[in-house]
Amino acid sequence: MTGWYAARTPDRAPRVVIAMTLLALLLVAAVPVALLAAVVLMVLGYVVAGLAVFGGSVLAAGLAVALAGLSGLRQLRKLLSGDTFRVVRLDGSQYTDVTQPADAQPTNLVQLDRSEYTEVR
Repeated sequence: MTGWYAARTPDRAPRVVIAMTLLALLLVAAVPVALLAAVVLMVLGYVVAGLAVFGGSVLAAGLAVALAGLSGLRQLRKLLSGDTFRVVRLDGSQYTDVTQPADAQPTNLVQLDRSEYTEVR
């Protein structure tokens, strides 16, 4: 019953990644609006306030993008390392298209002796 319940309820981490990504997109989209507001403030004489508005919006957007990227990478690592991403690793016995014996030389291999090549250092 516990396995069924765990499989049935979604993990909160993907929701956090989606929320962080949406917040980052929203803040990046707000940068041009903040630039326009900063220009209006500077034209009205509030130069420091205009620079603060624009700088703050760029800083907030950059931080949101960085956090969304970090949470996304963390979720990707968790997905790839856990049991939720089902990857079958093949050993030598599971390759069915190889018909050569293990000790046979490949047919397309060219062997050179020392006189046929030079070593570059």
